[in-house]
Amino acid sequence: MNSLSILLFYLILAILVLDFFLERLLEYLNTTRWSDLLPDELKDIYEEDQYRKSQQYLKVKERFSRITSSFSFVVMMTLLATGCFVWLDNLLRSFSGDPIILALFFFGILGVASSIVMIPFEIYSTFVIEEKFGFNKTTPRTFILDKLKGWLLGALIGGGLLAFVVWIYASTGNYFWLIVWGVMTFFMVFMTMFYSNLIVPLFNKQKPLEAGELRDAIESFATDVGFNLKNIYVIDGSKRSSKANAYFTGLGMKKRIVLYDTLIHDHTTHELVAILAHEIGHYKKKHTRQGILISILQTGLMLFILSLFIRKDSWLAADLCQALSGFSGLEATPGFQLGILAFGLLYSPLSLMLGLVNSALSRKNEYAADRFAGEKYNPGALQEALKKLSVNQLSNLRPHPLYVFFHYSHPPLLSRLQALDNTWDKAT
Repeated sequence: MNSLSILLFYLILAILVLDFFLERLLEYLNTTRWSDLLPDELKDIYEEDQYRKSQQYLKVKERFSRITSSFSFVVMMTLLATGCFVWLDNLLRSFSGDPIILALFFFGILGVASSIVMIPFEIYSTFVIEEKFGFNKTTPRTFILDKLKGWLLGALIGGGLLAFVVWIYASTGNYFWLIVWGVMTFFMVFMTMFYSNLIVPLFNKQKPLEAGELRDAIESFATDVGFNLKNIYVIDGSKRSSKANAYFTGLGMKKRIVLYDTLIHDHTTHELVAILAHEIGHYKKKHTRQGILISILQTGLMLFILSLFIRKDSWLAADLCQALSGFSGLEATPGFQLGILAFGLLYSPLSLMLGLVNSALSRKNEYAADRFAGEKYNPGALQEALKKLSVNQLSNLRPHPLYVFFHYSHPPLLSRLQALDNTWDKAT
């Protein structure tokens, strides 16, 4: 390797090391907030025994996360140091020189190998940890089918998109990123509109919410706030976990609200309407469109920067690929797959910065959706729903502020309850 390739190699290693130790620091800071005694601020939320159970759950998950992340870190560092990515690329080139075939097999092999290696960890997480704390409802058959379906979807959708992107790269000039940006924008909007119709049914059953008290209450509220809602669905979330959720998806006539059956089972009608009011708040405040627009702009930025690194006349392209040879002494052939892999590793600090901005905006939007639900429906009902959700999922209600800053897309429960108290005060 020349001096620039060596510099890029060590830069990649430094990024991985810093990211790993940042995560360990954040997780450690979170552990300093744990307590064996029920804190005063949680006494109207958790019972003593349930709180102790939540602390045990957090400790077990933190220990498991530390093990899995350390394993992944060691594997990645080893692959980079030994030049395994370059070795795989050179091996595939001995069979074919077609750029599309090379990219498909390169990322396909890496994806399948990664998935297989992580299966034991996923099995332990699902059938040991989640089972121990009463969350797991997944059967071995469902687990296996989910894996097979996921691999098939990855091959069809991911492989199809990858092949198209490589074809554009190979067939066009240095502005290939603009065409790819257009393709990715179309794909994101399409999936936003049709994900619940096309992908979700492969894994879960969805059925319209039956006529009755709950549907009448939801439709009445939607009418009151001028929200045209016809598609209210219930999904069999209990097929895999006892944890509950609800989400809003789609645009225009394709918009729908989906309730987990576990959510309906655990909450009153007033709490469920409050949760739905929160989801409707996201739409009324245009958070869905905002999220799509931000994703489109960030994708364009990433593709533009990528084009500077892997464009055909880039003086960086060869050195970027060679950096992945590590200490092996292997000679790397400049190509799309090695270039995009190296770029992805170098791009991660900027991705982290953009992620922090996204998380901060997301937390702001959650407060706004809560406020909408509080003002238009009932802040007390939403508070009770949020408390119940947190307790049933054994959530960490006292996360470290720095951990929240880096990882939380939703504000911590106590902050949301306080904000809703302010809404309640204004209403009264």
